[in-house]
Amino acid sequence: MQARYFTINDYPQGMPQPELFELHSTELPALQDGEVRIRNIWLSVDPYMRGRMSGVTTYIEPFELNAPLEGAAVGEVIESRDPRFSEGDKVRHMGGWRDIAQLDADTLEALPSIEVPEQAYLGVLGMPGMTAWTGLNEIAKMREGDNVLVSAASGAVGSLAVQLAKAKGGTVVGIAGAPEKLEWLESHGIKAVSYRGKDAQQLSEDLKQACPEGFDVYYENVGGDCLEAALDNLRVGARIAVCGLIADYNATRPSTAPGNLAIILIRRVRMQGFIIFDHWSHYPQFLEEVGPKVAKGEIDYEETIEDGLESTPDAFLKLFEGANKGKMLVRL
Repeated sequence: MQARYFTINDYPQGMPQPELFELHSTELPALQDGEVRIRNIWLSVDPYMRGRMSGVTTYIEPFELNAPLEGAAVGEVIESRDPRFSEGDKVRHMGGWRDIAQLDADTLEALPSIEVPEQAYLGVLGMPGMTAWTGLNEIAKMREGDNVLVSAASGAVGSLAVQLAKAKGGTVVGIAGAPEKLEWLESHGIKAVSYRGKDAQQLSEDLKQACPEGFDVYYENVGGDCLEAALDNLRVGARIAVCGLIADYNATRPSTAPGNLAIILIRRVRMQGFIIFDHWSHYPQFLEEVGPKVAKGEIDYEETIEDGLESTPDAFLKLFEGANKGKMLVRL
């Protein structure tokens, strides 16, 4: 059976360009005992993948040049040499950026039985949703009545974070860019603040106007000026959960912001970065709490969908243009 897959041919500096990605075709070998063949249905592209294109080992190994790229995907088993999986089973795995995946059965997860669209397990009930829940509950220790600020608040992670925070009863403010994203936040009872065309000082002033009493929790997805403005508006004893720093992912020189880190000392702020893979043991707890709410329509989530395997690089690059609302997905 033929399979198509994407590779990268270099480790880019700055914003990756379309010619970085190459589409290949190969004849898959016969299945061995313990292997499963999956026809992918949905592919996920995520900002963290940019770090794997740097050639540097961070919390995860970099992508190998000219080797199949990896990413979360949902697909249907079409052949199995493992008793745990049968033809027709729907599974989640990390063999994305390709149409057919042939993987060790130990790397597959059967989709949970909650009645939601299967692609939700790549978004609101997948890694992005789990990341939002973990940052608020396990890292920032969010409490009832906390005032919460979320950057990139209309993205796959941020859009769930603001809704989970809103349910705790405090003031919730989301930072976003495009007018339709700000409108989405406002329609969900979230105070929306635009970052576009503003330096850290102006953004800080807008945040103060949105929540004069300051924030107990800051969910950080962006860094740079957003972090500097947020620090200005934290209360004594505030907690910052650092999920991502997308403002610097394509930077070619060190960031100059924030210039006010002394606030961490002055206001006794706790700032902690986290990697969701370290917390995946809590996934059943997250699913039990959030899954039924998604199934009942009590949590709203957005998806931006590109069609066809060939569109995967473009979908990935659009993440850095702010072109997606909610989770960016590729439908095969």
